[in-house]
Amino acid sequence: MTDSLETLVESTVTSLGLDLEALDLTPAGNKRVLRIAVDRDGGVGIDHITDATRALSEVLDSSDVMGEQPYTLEVTSRGVDRPLTEPRHWRRNEGRLVRLRLDGDDSSVDGRIGASDDNGVEILGRAGETRYAYTDITSALVQVELNRKDT
Repeated sequence: MTDSLETLVESTVTSLGLDLEALDLTPAGNKRVLRIAVDRDGGVGIDHITDATRALSEVLDSSDVMGEQPYTLEVTSRGVDRPLTEPRHWRRNEGRLVRLRLDGDDSSVDGRIGASDDNGVEILGRAGETRYAYTDITSALVQVELNRKDT
């Protein structure tokens, strides 16, 4: 993947008020699939995805960054299966259930995401509220809750 592709995609989604969360270009037979995940404060709806798809399609078609080989463009939201890696991910998921894997002893902690800032996050777990520095967290995934009672 070229830097020019990432730069073009990022500037396009940023102009729409979105954050580029992932960009993946994979071969699929005799063509390629360009998957782009976006997010924003307040969440991403179908209108955001539609606007991003149109804008990206237009900008990619008018440039030579994708070359001559055909491709399929897929634009999606960040989804819950992607790990929390940036402070904005924590902020946007406040109140959600998360599983942390901690550095050092590789233990895990389940709890609700509380207040967060650029350095760390408060997690409300069984032992009460504990603050974790992002540098102490090796991985963090939002847990899917199908039957949450307190919402």
